[in-house]
Formats: sequence, C-alpha cells, structure tokens
Amino acid sequence: MTLVVDRIGLLVTNDPGLGEGFLGLVRDASVVVADGQVVSVGPAGQVADERIDVDGACVLPGFVDSHTHLVFTGDRAEEFTSRMAGRPYDGGGIRVTTDATRAASDDDLRALTASRMAELRAAGTTTVEVKSGYGLNVDDEARTLRLATEVTDETTFLGAHLLPAEYEGRVDDYIDLVCGPMLEACAPHSRWIDAFCETGAFDVDQCRAVLDAGRAAGLGLRLHGNQLGHGPGVQLAVESGCASVDHCTYLSDSDVEALAGSDTVATFLPATDFSTRQPYPDARRVIDAGATVALATNCNPGSSYTTSMSFCIALAVRDMNMTIDEAVQAATLGGAVALRRTDVGRLSPGSAGHLVVLEAPSHHHLAYRPGVPLVRQTIT
Repeated sequence: MTLVVDRIGLLVTNDPGLGEGFLGLVRDASVVVADGQVVSVGPAGQVADERIDVDGACVLPGFVDSHTHLVFTGDRAEEFTSRMAGRPYDGGGIRVTTDATRAASDDDLRALTASRMAELRAAGTTTVEVKSGYGLNVDDEARTLRLATEVTDETTFLGAHLLPAEYEGRVDDYIDLVCGPMLEACAPHSRWIDAFCETGAFDVDQCRAVLDAGRAAGLGLRLHGNQLGHGPGVQLAVESGCASVDHCTYLSDSDVEALAGSDTVATFLPATDFSTRQPYPDARRVIDAGATVALATNCNPGSSYTTSMSFCIALAVRDMNMTIDEAVQAATLGGAVALRRTDVGRLSPGSAGHLVVLEAPSHHHLAYRPGVPLVRQTIT
C-alpha cells in the first residue's frame, strides 16, 4: 500500500537538493510513502493507493525530541510556583521525583508514559529520546529503561543524574555503582549513556568515568553540561566524542570553538531556561561558528514540564537569536543528528515517512502564533 500526502502548499524537506534554501522548501508538492518510507517527493498530483489532501497546508518532518525524561510520577507544581516567586533552581527537586517514581507501580508508570507520548504525538513529535534518572538504584533505573523501551528505541541510561539521599557523603561509592552493577543491569535496555556534569551533581572526573564505562559497554555517549554556570561539561563532551551536549546555557568562547570543531551537537533546552528563570543561551554565536545545534523539550516534572516542540521553537526565535528557519531545522534535523539518525528529521526518498501537517500555510506560524495548537495531523 502506498500513501500520497497531496496538495501541500509548502513542504519543508530539510534536503537542499530537493528545493529552496537549507530547508529544501518545495511548493505545491506531494509526498508518496510506501512501507513507512518516503519514496517520492514531487509536484502535487502524484498517485498512490491512498490519498490525504491537505488543501494547501504546510507540511514538515516530524519533530525529533532528543532529550526527555518521560518515565516518572509525582507533581512539582509547588516548586515551579516557588521559582516564579524568586527561589533559584538548584536541581535538588530531582530527589522528590525519585521518591515518587520508586514507589509507583509498573502499570502506573506505563500509563503515565503512554499519556505523555500521546501528547507528544499530537504536538507533532514522531521521534523521542527517553532518559532514566529517577530511579537512582539498580532495580529502578533498569525498570525505568525497560518501560521506556516500550515506547521508543532511543533510550538513555542516566544513573549519574543526582546523588541519591542514601549515598549522601559517598559520591565515589555511588559512581562505582553506576559504572558497575547499575550499568550492567541497564545496558541491555539502553542505546545511550548520559551524566549530569554540574556543580551540585557530578564533577568532570566522575562524569568522565561514567562515559568511559558506558563506551566500554557499547553505549553511545551524551552529556548534560553548562546549565547552571560555566563549567567543563562542553569540553568533556567534545573530548569524549559525545553525540550531544545538552543545555549549553553558559558557553565560553573556547566552548563555542570546541563545538564548532567537533561532531558534538549543542542541544538547547529553552523551555528549561523559561521554567527555571535561567538566561537564554545565545544560539547565534554557536550557529555562526559552524556548530550543529538542536532543540529539545527536556520534558520532566521539575524544570521543563512541556511536550511542545512548537513552544521551544517560539522561545528559540524570540530569545535565542535564531531565525524561524534555523529553529525549525534544529527541532527536526538537528535532533536527528543529535541522535546520530539519518532516517528521521527530513523528508526525502529513503527517509522515514514521518510528516506533520500544520493548520497554517507556512512553518513560520510556529513562532508567529505561539501557544496555538497548529498541528492538524501527525502521520507515521
């Protein structure tokens, strides 16, 4: 069976060989999908077994959300309210979510994760990465990742998220646990390993040990870095060959230079900066230096409880000095590069048939009409 999405007013392909500019824009277009893959991009009127007429709407690749923490339970609205009243964010609320998540049943966590996945899909996200990090012991980290594999292939072991209360004063013992029994239990359910390189979390040597252990176990590398202040996270990520370093709120000139000279993607999480009242990073510096950038939601209960990539695009355009075209590409192709994927984030022959139909004539409306649910249909 073949499907044609027809009468597309403006198609974003992210393939410059197919259309205008770096977004590869095609006007009056259609896309033919067979067996889950794009087989043809051409003018309107192509023929297939089934047809969806979008009547001049804009179509773009499904969003690729390369940083989330979807498997959790517990509410931290009071913490958010307190921050809005002036309390600074320090990451300590992670333990609140850890306690609640440990106490939840598999069925409860499964239902909550499914609900968040449905919300993501409705908002146009078709590829999502999910981290652990709210178990912080061997059994609950493995359980989190096992549940995450039920909804995505992009799973990340984040045992080095924060020091659990029972290891207070014994950080080296905890890192030994993460690099040993916890990694052994979690690796079968993980594609990636991650660590939180930040004051109040784990230092550069501890994070390097985690990344090295993950690499030895055959996992790809990711890193949280430079969220709460200047630090060694970006440099460690580049040195270690991480696919992505995420947050990047505080970047020195040497950090920008390192990113530009590497394959490590700078993944910005603007909804986190919104929710924590952190300054927004200047993405213009990073883009102009030649580095690859991505946008992701960081969906989690404490510092960024949103599933909306459209919201992140609007924030990036308004507060991070990105053009709308750059922000849309960062939320699609940029996320794909951050996950080392070549099959998503674009619409060209051979790519996954993941399309988002907007209730708008142009992708510019994602920033022009912030907060409006513009996704008419998500096709996978």
